[in-house]
Amino acid sequence: MYPVHINVAKGISKADLVLKNARLVNVLSEEIYKTDIAIADGIICGLGSGYHGKKEIDLKGAYVCPSFIDGHVHLESSMMLPQEFAKAVLPIGTTSVFTDPHEIANVMGIDGIKFMKEYSQNIGLDVYFMLPSCVPATTFEDSGYKLKAKDLKKLMSDDRVRGLAEMMNYVGVVNGDKDVHDKLDMAKSYNKQIDGHAPMLTGKDLCAYIVSGIKSDHECTSVKEALEKMRSGLYIMIREGSAAKDLDTLLPILNITTRKCIFVTDDRHPSDLSEHINGMVRRAVKFGISPIKAIQCASLNTAEYFGINNLGAVAVGYRADMLVLDDLISFKPKYVIKNGDIIAKNGKMLVKKSSAKQKKINTHSVKIAPLKLSDFAIKVNSARVKTIEIIEHQLVTKSIVSEVKVKNGFAESNIDNDILKICVLERHHATGHIGKGFIKGVGLKSGAIASTVAHDSHNIMVIGTNDKDMFVAVKELVKSQGGKVIVKNGKLLSKLPLPIAGLMSDRSFDEVKKDCVNLSKSVKKLGSSLDDAFMTMGFLALPVIPELKITDKGLFDVNTFSFVTIEE
Repeated sequence: MYPVHINVAKGISKADLVLKNARLVNVLSEEIYKTDIAIADGIICGLGSGYHGKKEIDLKGAYVCPSFIDGHVHLESSMMLPQEFAKAVLPIGTTSVFTDPHEIANVMGIDGIKFMKEYSQNIGLDVYFMLPSCVPATTFEDSGYKLKAKDLKKLMSDDRVRGLAEMMNYVGVVNGDKDVHDKLDMAKSYNKQIDGHAPMLTGKDLCAYIVSGIKSDHECTSVKEALEKMRSGLYIMIREGSAAKDLDTLLPILNITTRKCIFVTDDRHPSDLSEHINGMVRRAVKFGISPIKAIQCASLNTAEYFGINNLGAVAVGYRADMLVLDDLISFKPKYVIKNGDIIAKNGKMLVKKSSAKQKKINTHSVKIAPLKLSDFAIKVNSARVKTIEIIEHQLVTKSIVSEVKVKNGFAESNIDNDILKICVLERHHATGHIGKGFIKGVGLKSGAIASTVAHDSHNIMVIGTNDKDMFVAVKELVKSQGGKVIVKNGKLLSKLPLPIAGLMSDRSFDEVKKDCVNLSKSVKKLGSSLDDAFMTMGFLALPVIPELKITDKGLFDVNTFSFVTIEE
């Protein structure tokens, strides 16, 4: 600690800023009490009366709590560059995030990670990184790159890198896969954290997964599952994203204990960023959780999990990252303070941050083999086919058998029963691979929707009522070099261009949000009742979440970890 901090702490020197008459929400002692807060050089130097500052603000009894931290987020899923994401979340109280850039890494490899690191500097938001553990997520799909332990090791010593991101290949962990354990051992050799991803894993396999060094999970969809994992030693990352909404289901576990619970968003679209972690805290308190406990899940617990010892609390020696709140109900910050500076007031940014020197943007990432309308045809001997059934607001799906229409030996969508054709086209190396299947739960009555955002390998995914619209939709994505499109009767209805790796826009938050709203309106006009059809569709290609998924290599049964035929 510098002498200036000591002199301020002793009251000899003036602080840079003193917050007078604050009601401090102390997440360390779990108390709320009145005090003054003295800040110098971005550090909290003193709590108590008698401090004087170059600037003083009388809070008149307003609450002060630590600012919020998102413990697991993929910034690429916002479809904006990091600086635009920062502009959205800073005014509502999130000042730090832990991001896993595995979306862009699947498209651009190590260069994608470096791209995100450079673009997230000097943006007002502290962005920490967990290095992608599964690029690709499995060997059952084609991705742009494959990253091994030796590739990741080059970045692990960086202080902004806090460990290894979600280990999705739980089968590889439990069965001793060498490539998987090389990555685990590498992260442990640096004494850094390892995040987990193990939906529905239980019993002895769960124990084997945890003993490998994994410390968290964000895939719990029931209190029973979360409690078993917590009892076994994992931190539970309670997720509320745009597609996966687990908060309401898991809130009861906070009545048991909040000690090892962390709030995360994982994946959120611009239209869902009017609230962020503050919205999760608000809803937890409305449910009946103590405000102090809820705030701990959004700050202290997260900082402690990632080993950042001077973050997540308003206490002496901690970073002056804090919020001023008029009440402990709405959780809309009156002031957002970052490193001792007031950066936002009443939901509006007060300062502008410019990004550091940036790497060249990859705007030519969509490469497919020559495509014909007939490539979407599915030849069958029977009308009964294995079908992916969507469970709205969850990433898990069901595997069901349904009936499609058959014409001249080829299967077609059965719109009356909401059975639609779904295809995944490889778009990194122009291999010509196309996975084909059927999906229930999207609800389209006409047209097609398509996207280059398809977790985690981000090939082209298209769902449609007819082959022609699906064909046109894919061609539109190639033309725009990535994005999301809606086509009806061969004509483009709505689009969101995402030229950066087929994942992100280079435009402003407001522009991207406007396009997202238009997409949502257009897809509902086609008949879908899903809250976010594109976000839901984006996870249907992820072959590590049960039960049935589809990749560019075909229909995949996650329970057996094997490809299956379309026909029953």
